[in-house]
Amino acid sequence: MRIDLSNKIAVITGATGDLGRVMVTTLAECGADVVIHYLRNKEKAEELSRKVTAIGRRALVLQADVTQFDSVKAMQRQVSKDLGDPDILVNNAVIQYEWVAALDQAVEDYESQFRSCVLHNVFMAKTFVPAMIKKGWGRVIGINTECVLQRWPSQSAYVSGKQGMDGFLSTLAKEVGQHGVTVNQIAPGWMLSDRYRAPNRLSGSSRRASKAYEAMLPLKHRGEDQDIANLVAFLASDLARFITDAFIPVNGGGVTIPPWLQ
Repeated sequence: MRIDLSNKIAVITGATGDLGRVMVTTLAECGADVVIHYLRNKEKAEELSRKVTAIGRRALVLQADVTQFDSVKAMQRQVSKDLGDPDILVNNAVIQYEWVAALDQAVEDYESQFRSCVLHNVFMAKTFVPAMIKKGWGRVIGINTECVLQRWPSQSAYVSGKQGMDGFLSTLAKEVGQHGVTVNQIAPGWMLSDRYRAPNRLSGSSRRASKAYEAMLPLKHRGEDQDIANLVAFLASDLARFITDAFIPVNGGGVTIPPWLQ
C-alpha cells in the first residue's frame, strides 16, 4: 500500500512556514504538482519550487494575502491558468502574534486571527471548491491546533480563531460530502521543525519549556514536522476516501490540562 497522488494538484497556503515546507516536498514525493503559496518569504518559496521540480513534479510559486478575498481569487485564477483546477487544498497559513492574557491582548489580534483562521478558509473554499464539486472529487485539509483542546492562559485569540475555523470546516464537510469532496482538520501539537532542531537556536527557556511539554505527553517526546505532512498526504489520498469532518490531533496524546493546573 502506498500513497499515490499522481495527476493531482495541491495548493498549500503558508507553504514556506515550518510545517508547510515539509508538506510541499511530501506531497510532491507522492506524485502531486504543488502550488507553493507565500506572503513574504519569496526566497524560501523559490527554494521549495526547486526541490519540487527536482522530484519531477510541477511547482508554481504564488504570493497572496489569504485574509483578503480579492487576493485569493487572483491566486485561484493564476493556478487555474498555469496548472489547472486544484484537487487538494491545505489551508495552513496563519498570522503570528504575541500571546498575552486575554484582558491584555490587543483587539487587533483577535481580528487578525479571525481573518487568518476563519476568513482564510472561507475564501479558499469559495474560490477553489466549486471546481472540485464539478469534478466530483476533492480534498480540503485545514491545519488547526491542539490549543483548541487546551484553552490555556494566553491562548485566547488563537483559540478563538481556530475554533471559528473548526465551525466553518465542519459545516462545509456536511455540505460538500455528497459531491465527493472531503473536509478534514489536523491539530498539530508543538512539533519539532527546522526552527527547533538546531541547538543554538533554542534559548534556555525554550529548552525548559520543551522538556516540560514532553513530560506531560504519553509518548514522552515531541513529534516532527514530517508527522503532520504524513497525515496531510494520507487525508489527500483515496486511502482516506471515507473520512470527512474529522478533527485529528497529532500531538503525542497530549493532555488538555497544563501541568501547573494538575
